[in-house]
Amino acid sequence: MTMDDPALVKAIRSGDAQATRLLVERFHGIVFGLCYRMLCHRQDAEDVTQETFLRAIRAIFGFDPERPIRPWLLEIAANRCRTTLAVRARRPRLAPVSEASGHPDRKAGVSDPDDLGAELAAAIDRLRPEYRMVFLLYHEHDLAYDEIARSLKRPVGTIKIWLHRARAELAEDLTRRGIGR
Repeated sequence: MTMDDPALVKAIRSGDAQATRLLVERFHGIVFGLCYRMLCHRQDAEDVTQETFLRAIRAIFGFDPERPIRPWLLEIAANRCRTTLAVRARRPRLAPVSEASGHPDRKAGVSDPDDLGAELAAAIDRLRPEYRMVFLLYHEHDLAYDEIARSLKRPVGTIKIWLHRARAELAEDLTRRGIGR
């Protein structure tokens, strides 16, 4: 079954379970991808992805069906990721088992320094959460500045500054690690 966004919203509002499944199937990969990149933890990303769809389905009657669904879902996911990161930051941190046992954590660095994709992913993961979120929404999810600003509830100017700083930090990180010389 193929439906454009307005038809999909209308079908979900009418209680069509197949339309709800279609929404999840169509956007699951995009939402999960953002959550995983933001949270760097598979289980947390799965939980936030599920919560995103639950919230979206509950809020579908307040959604403007003339708007595209994708940015709206990414907005919900970004907000849930920010909340998860904030809760995580308030928890006391435990030392990883490898540090506690005196053995180095072999996963801490990238295994193949010639793997540019892995180096870039690692550098993105080291960005501040708000810079990482803006970078991913802009470059991986192709959202416009105003869509990102709306989803993060920040002025467009702030989004542009964060994106600029994210790019600068990535370039500095990669240069420091000897990548891209």
